[in-house]
Amino acid sequence: MTALLRAEPRLITAGVDLLAEAVEAQAADVERVQWSPPMAGSASDLALVMADQRRDSANALALERLLAVRAHLVDVVPAREALGLGRADVLHAGPPLDWDRASGPMRGALMGAAVYEGLAPDPDTATQLIAGGGLHLDPCHHHHAVGPMAGIVTPSMWLFVIEDRSSGRRTYCSLNEGLGKVLRYGAYSAEVIERLHWMSDVLGPLMQQAVRTAGPIEVTAILAQMVQMGDEAHNRNRAGTLMLLRDLLPSLVSTDAASSDIADAARFIGANDHFFLNLAMPACKLALDAARDIPGSTMVVAMARNGTDFGIQVSGTGDRWFTGPAQVPDGLFLGDFGPDDANPDIGDSAITETGGLGGFAMAAAPAIVRFVGGTVADALDNTRRMYEITLAEHTQYLVPALDFRGTPVGIDVTRVVRTGILPQINTGMAGKIAGTGQVGAGLVTPPPEIFPDALSALATLATDHA
Repeated sequence: MTALLRAEPRLITAGVDLLAEAVEAQAADVERVQWSPPMAGSASDLALVMADQRRDSANALALERLLAVRAHLVDVVPAREALGLGRADVLHAGPPLDWDRASGPMRGALMGAAVYEGLAPDPDTATQLIAGGGLHLDPCHHHHAVGPMAGIVTPSMWLFVIEDRSSGRRTYCSLNEGLGKVLRYGAYSAEVIERLHWMSDVLGPLMQQAVRTAGPIEVTAILAQMVQMGDEAHNRNRAGTLMLLRDLLPSLVSTDAASSDIADAARFIGANDHFFLNLAMPACKLALDAARDIPGSTMVVAMARNGTDFGIQVSGTGDRWFTGPAQVPDGLFLGDFGPDDANPDIGDSAITETGGLGGFAMAAAPAIVRFVGGTVADALDNTRRMYEITLAEHTQYLVPALDFRGTPVGIDVTRVVRTGILPQINTGMAGKIAGTGQVGAGLVTPPPEIFPDALSALATLATDHA
């Protein structure tokens, strides 16, 4: 005690900057601790949920199931075969949506989908077809699937099939088109449709032969290596794409396809740094789906955006969506594009953040700031801040810059509401006018009101259980 009294005083202040500033003006050493009251209107719900005796064990079970999943690429098949889609069935990213509320890039992608499937001869006719109910729209998430940006899946598109070998559960995602003017960003020009036909006629069948010959490829293991090689598996997938190509290339060149087709496929994959994104996403969904439907669990199992709404799903509330208006990302723009050209956030790719990657793993991929903006220090801080709202550290995704600490995983509704810290997502930006394509990339968070809404539903269920 005597030694303590002889030491220089060191003060800790929480929440009120005025007190800290007054002490600092007297040359004292002050450590500021961020603090804020719970989100508005949530205090009574928070008390009910925190008192739910099921919560701790339910969240522990959700984490156990999530972390036990080992995702494997086992096949590549057409969507009509994998998901049983009919000719006019089209899946999209995010929560449920109809044509009247669809944003520009979603409309552009749907128009392109109708032309690609031969349901309309041109985009203008496609608009009339869709407005009249000629397409049957449903979220990818409702079919154990995910899709980046607009997330369009049509019957003729080929899908990666991801499987947890121990349980047999499967998830699905389309093949990645690349960047720029592509369907998922709402572009629908002739070159976009031509590329999609090449992917269905050439790339899909080649990938199927290669995957079936190579045997199951463990995607979880590749993701773990990616995190140690500078990828965060959302907007940086360079190492993952090259590792996948390394694993598939021997089988690819041994197929009986024309050598020119094999060369085109290898060139397309190797030149598309985002190709592995469409494996990372269903791998994360596979793990998170294992944590669904656990009564009392407050863990978020999906975050998704459709260009109009941002929605989350929570383990303890089943398939219910909690939605609010999608936000416009803040970041870097391509060419002459600027903030006025960007559509609000869109895509199922925030499943990577929900699974402990993407914006939650930016400390592992500091070079990502050259794509989405900010500094290396910001990338490190983003990951550190996400530990405040998550239940655990991932046992597979270890970050070298943080002394191999696991990435933050298991977004907890109660922690988000208590701290006011929102999940950090890094994302591409689509042009808000249909047909524009990609205009940039940046950082975004969910609308804050969706977390108190989810908490209120959890509180009601806790009261009913009690």
